[in-house]
Amino acid sequence: MKSSYFQCGRFRYPLTGEARPLVMGVLNVTPDSFSDGGHFASLDLALTRAEQMIADGVDIIDIGGESSRPGAAPLPLDQELRRVMPVLFALRDCGKALSVDTYKPEVMREAIAAGADMINDINGFRAEGALTAVNDSDCALCIMHMQKDPATMQLKPEYEDVTREVTQFLRERVEAAETAGIDRKRLCVDPGFGFGKTVDHNLALLRDIDKMSVETGVPVLAGVSRKSMIGAITGKPVEQRLAGSLAAALAAAARGARIIRVHDVAETVDALKVWAAVANTKQG
Repeated sequence: MKSSYFQCGRFRYPLTGEARPLVMGVLNVTPDSFSDGGHFASLDLALTRAEQMIADGVDIIDIGGESSRPGAAPLPLDQELRRVMPVLFALRDCGKALSVDTYKPEVMREAIAAGADMINDINGFRAEGALTAVNDSDCALCIMHMQKDPATMQLKPEYEDVTREVTQFLRERVEAAETAGIDRKRLCVDPGFGFGKTVDHNLALLRDIDKMSVETGVPVLAGVSRKSMIGAITGKPVEQRLAGSLAAALAAAARGARIIRVHDVAETVDALKVWAAVANTKQG
């Protein structure tokens, strides 16, 4: 049975009624992320960016210290902590939910102790100790699907039925989290657009968000902002993918996504407000 709300650490978000999907703003404190690598690598620049996202209406700020772009190499633990923790400490009283994008249990524990409201794990909490690191808290978990790893995921993605296989993986990980004692109200899933998927795979998953939500029983997060699928469809480079990203965000919302992860917060918030106003208008 689906919950009527999503528990995200200190924040409780309704999943019923006329609320628009939540907007998660990307805050990469990395030198090499595919879209904004190096732009917010210093603490001052990262905080300025976060302040702008807050002014723009962001709901959740997703702090990432390690690039997961295709071909990316793993980052040592100490480097990730040095990048993420000062930003997390500085923002923990900003009034918005804070997510930390990591697959390392050590970073999860440190982040939760510092006040993180969500852990966003591209590895689906499969690392040894990952579920243990998060189960004794009220932080939310975003469970993502990824085929292989960032270094190899886009070399030759293959599925017999991408929606069935991704949904099965996500459902199994939701069950594993519940078995570990984690309340379903704290869980959301991410099909992992671009993480071991071709453009056709991504489009199939985007069309089937509603199915994934029903079969996993938890909210779906969609992260398609500026990704290569947008470039493949529009022919535009990363810095010119705003319109395509907004279209993908609205398509995801129309199919039931409850969280939209984006780089362009202000524009996405406005687009979703208009979409929600139209979608919730009663006819008669």
